[in-house]
Amino acid sequence: MANPRDSIITLPHSHLHERSKKVGIITDDIQKLVQNMETALLDWEAHREHEVGVALAAIQIDQALRVLVIRNNYDNKEDKTFSVFINPVITKLEGSVEEDFEGCLSVKDVYGRVPRHTKVRVKAQDLSGKEFRLTLDGFLARVLQHEVDHTNGIMFVDHIKNKPEAFFMLNTKGELEPANAKELEADHILG
Repeated sequence: MANPRDSIITLPHSHLHERSKKVGIITDDIQKLVQNMETALLDWEAHREHEVGVALAAIQIDQALRVLVIRNNYDNKEDKTFSVFINPVITKLEGSVEEDFEGCLSVKDVYGRVPRHTKVRVKAQDLSGKEFRLTLDGFLARVLQHEVDHTNGIMFVDHIKNKPEAFFMLNTKGELEPANAKELEADHILG
């Protein structure tokens, strides 16, 4: 594969709707998988003028394992460090449910206004296999819910597929415009 970003699969690829498997032992292959995920995300971002790569699930590079990487500082494109979540489980959804925009590296140029909880509690393992627990709120809570959904075969578009008015497209100026639901159906984004 010429470019790491080309390893990112996109809808309508059927694997994106499959559940990922739990990681048993954290091997060198898992370490390499995490490295490949980070490289693919950063390469994707380098070729997207108006977007930042915030997070990626292993299934997005066609590896059906419960592994996520989340950018440590998504407001700074120069910070290319990530936190790793192996076998993440949301233990509690809290706060209110709010709609906000979400995009996905596996759904090119499409954004949607998706309802999510504003606060989550999560448990996961790090790359050394040590379990940790975190409480996330705001944007990071949204990101975590989006990525854990990936491990369960759920895409953000699945949450709003019956609300065509919730979809937007990114134009060449980096602005969001209402999307044409018929075009999304034709591209197999909906359905």
